[in-house]
Amino acid sequence: MTNQDQPINFVNEHNCFGCGTLNLHGLQLILHNDDGGNGVWTTFTPDRRFEGYGGMIHGGIISTVLDEVMAWSLYRIGAWGVTAEMQVKFRKPVRVGEETRATGRIVRDRGRIFELTGEIRRAADHVLLAEATGTFVRVSREQADAWRDRYQAKDNAS
Repeated sequence: MTNQDQPINFVNEHNCFGCGTLNLHGLQLILHNDDGGNGVWTTFTPDRRFEGYGGMIHGGIISTVLDEVMAWSLYRIGAWGVTAEMQVKFRKPVRVGEETRATGRIVRDRGRIFELTGEIRRAADHVLLAEATGTFVRVSREQADAWRDRYQAKDNAS
């Protein structure tokens, strides 16, 4: 499936802080395929509950968004993995109420290990606000099947 408007995580009645709709305190991100590449994207307009310093979004929230888009980019090759390592560079503040677009991409598939990148850009002018690199470890086939059933519709899985 490559329709950019069709969410890839539309089985979202769970408590994941990043993408679950049942977590009232979570981000409730809706992720989409990036038709131009090998990753995914989401929009995120943070409100005051995610504020760190006055008017700025907490770095932990920014890191969570980056982790989420990198993890979901593994969907593009039908893989599921967990974060082993992540490095974030904060380029400019993400402001309360400022619409952003986050993307995640696979850089390298080494079998059990994946190298990924993520970035958050301001939607209005595409200025880079934060970027990340991450190393993810592939989970077992049984765990991947269980997560696919829980977090993604079966007919949407690779």
